[in-house]
Amino acid sequence: MPAQLDALLDDLRAEGDDLDALVAPLDEGGWRQDTPAAGWTIAHQIAHLAWTDGVAILAATDPDRFRAVVADALGDPGGFVDRAAETGAAQPPAELLARWRRGRAELARALTAVPAGRKLAWFGPPMSATSMATARLMETWAHGQDVADAVGVARVPTARLRHVAHLGVRTRDFAYAANALAAPTEEFRVELTGPDGELWTWGPEDAAQRVTGPALDFALRVTQRRHRDDLALVASGPDADQWLTLAQAFAGPPGKGRDPR
Repeated sequence: MPAQLDALLDDLRAEGDDLDALVAPLDEGGWRQDTPAAGWTIAHQIAHLAWTDGVAILAATDPDRFRAVVADALGDPGGFVDRAAETGAAQPPAELLARWRRGRAELARALTAVPAGRKLAWFGPPMSATSMATARLMETWAHGQDVADAVGVARVPTARLRHVAHLGVRTRDFAYAANALAAPTEEFRVELTGPDGELWTWGPEDAAQRVTGPALDFALRVTQRRHRDDLALVASGPDADQWLTLAQAFAGPPGKGRDPR
């Protein structure tokens, strides 16, 4: 297994374990708590992660069955995600938690077995096993933020945010396409301060369009877990400013985002 994928899977496991530690002690009422995502309880959040992990396993191991999932999604593009979350949330919490745990372990094994160079089909652009692991980490972190907000826990940021930020940068053009807009032709410069004070950078140093700020805030923005007005991000240039308004690191149609706090 390539060292990069190995390290990513370790981080994905750690992200899942952190969220697991938040939900495992909850009683039935705790699982039914509302989260900031309209209509979604904590059970919906975990059910969504379990379902998406399962679909990612199909993308890695059974392309024909994955295409059938995509065909089903195309029949209800605005509601298939909510439908899957609703179905999973109806499970008893202990069963849902066990299902999510099994899926996390199975996904790691499936991604490890993907041949080098093979691209996995997905709801957005096809991706490598490494990119799929990054995407699963991003989603686990983002939905974990919803759960943390619901239970009133302030999570300690970790260096794993770099994966979320990297995906946020890499999906710039996808975010434009999702909003039926042409992406800028030039690269942007992104400079983010990590949790330990390290500077993380992407793009040419002399780029005219720039985004700077805390890595946590950037991760919250590209996963649409916070309104831009609540974050300490600075955009220099009109294109960078527009990007921060529509950025999304996740596949699918444009998200509705969150209202200002």
